[in-house]
Amino acid sequence: MNKPAYMWNYIPLLMQILAAVGLAGFIIAASWFIGRHRNSKVKLAAYECGMVAQGDARGRFSVRFYMVAMLFILFDVEAVFMLPWAVIYRKLPATTGSRFFGFWEMLVYVGFVLVGFFYIWKKGILEWSKDKADL
Repeated sequence: MNKPAYMWNYIPLLMQILAAVGLAGFIIAASWFIGRHRNSKVKLAAYECGMVAQGDARGRFSVRFYMVAMLFILFDVEAVFMLPWAVIYRKLPATTGSRFFGFWEMLVYVGFVLVGFFYIWKKGILEWSKDKADL
């Protein structure tokens, strides 16, 4: 294999990276030169909307907020795994030995998802009205 000829294959990639970085730099520079710079006391304040800051910026959040966020991501990813199966469901019996193999596989998968859902439901993670310290 000739090394100099092989390196020429990366020229389009290098050109695309340079074009993307150049365009981003051009847009930032253009906005800096074209945009107005009127600094005022209100604009330089911590909140430009005019609201007076209240409380500490390092306030604590309930652990439920993080639990619900993680559970949303978890169940969202599980739903994403179901989409390809739904798209090719009619073709599954022809590619596998059993006619309902793909159906039973997804039924087991949905069963695991439901077990996890009922577990978090019974633990009370989704109940925001009660204040539990044991979460």
